[in-house]
Amino acid sequence: MRALTYHGANDVRVDNVPDPIIEQDDDIILRVTATAICGSDLHLYRGKIPETEAGDIFGHEFMGIVEDTGNAVTNLQVGDRVVIPFVIACGSCFFCQHDLFAACETTNTGRGAIINKKRIPPGAALFGYSHLYGGIPGGQADYVRVPKGNIGPFKVPTELADDKVLFLSDILPTAWQAVINAEIGQGSSVAIYGAGPVGLLSAACARMLGAQTIFMVDDNDYRLVYAREAYGVIPINFEQDDDPADSIIRQTPGMRGVDAVIDAVGFEAKGSTAETVMTALKIEGSSGKALRQSIAAVRRGGVVSVPGVYAGFIHGFMFGDAFDKGLTFKMGQTHVQKYLPELLEHIEAGRLQPELIVTHRLALEEAAMGYKMFDQKQENCRKVILVPGAAPGTQGPLPTNTAKADSSERHLQGFST
Repeated sequence: MRALTYHGANDVRVDNVPDPIIEQDDDIILRVTATAICGSDLHLYRGKIPETEAGDIFGHEFMGIVEDTGNAVTNLQVGDRVVIPFVIACGSCFFCQHDLFAACETTNTGRGAIINKKRIPPGAALFGYSHLYGGIPGGQADYVRVPKGNIGPFKVPTELADDKVLFLSDILPTAWQAVINAEIGQGSSVAIYGAGPVGLLSAACARMLGAQTIFMVDDNDYRLVYAREAYGVIPINFEQDDDPADSIIRQTPGMRGVDAVIDAVGFEAKGSTAETVMTALKIEGSSGKALRQSIAAVRRGGVVSVPGVYAGFIHGFMFGDAFDKGLTFKMGQTHVQKYLPELLEHIEAGRLQPELIVTHRLALEEAAMGYKMFDQKQENCRKVILVPGAAPGTQGPLPTNTAKADSSERHLQGFST
């Protein structure tokens, strides 16, 4: 089969690799019909995630048709159309029983990313995301083996196009969990740092839940214009405003700050050479600028919700400020399986339209071009869907009326604390 494989920093290729086979009785084999390049894939692409090896198959946002099932699979049959959560969970351990699927303690044979780990087991295995998370081949491929076939795969109606349901695999539940963690409700105010796909879908979810005021901070005018038009956000470009938190506070009643902040940035996908070296030496995992801004912008007693991925040490983390303001922090990998039925209902009812953030559809054979386009923010690229089996040159950018905004999962750098 054909699959996107890693050959070193900034070098991915579509190669011939062996077809996956059933390895455990509860495995399924999926024929992939759509897969996406995620902003977090750029960390892998740029060589910033340890234990990423040559030949690894990327991709944790994918869906398709069940081609084969193991003997112990009872919930699916050949021909079922399913979306696959990026988190691989067993469904029966302590954490799964508490709906904390991303904390599953049985599926990850890797070490996980915790530095001060002690004897605590790692969290759940993830598709296509280094050997820290189990080394499970990802879904940017013609076919993929899906472990735990009775727990993860989620059936979706045939009448809904792939683009409408594909993001149930990751970024829509991630945005939803971020907004739920932020305790957004009718009349809430929220600031969202980062206008990549997770930030944009966080704005969509917040607006649906009744948020009154949404600030969005990024460095790209095209994305911010899209967010303003699509979700009614108040845009702040930190290249023109070196202290967005101050500007946000000045626009809130009593200058007390917003009810919640969502950090959809995480550690910088791009980052500097110095940051890469410090990360490798475990001196620093991120500059922490977005977190410092989040702590500054939120009101006393407010919530900082962090869907953006962090690792290692954070420079200048102002814990004293957070204590003085009595803040609550909620964060972590997404418990995808927990949210899927509810989110599908919102999609079917038209309350959420995650497909609107897509700007480009490419053949899987064009995946290397898609990564370069996404990484270098070419053609106002916001989100790329890859289609296995499609001929190169037959997909391309979407019409401009639907491809509204720049899409890079670019991370915020350079603004004041």
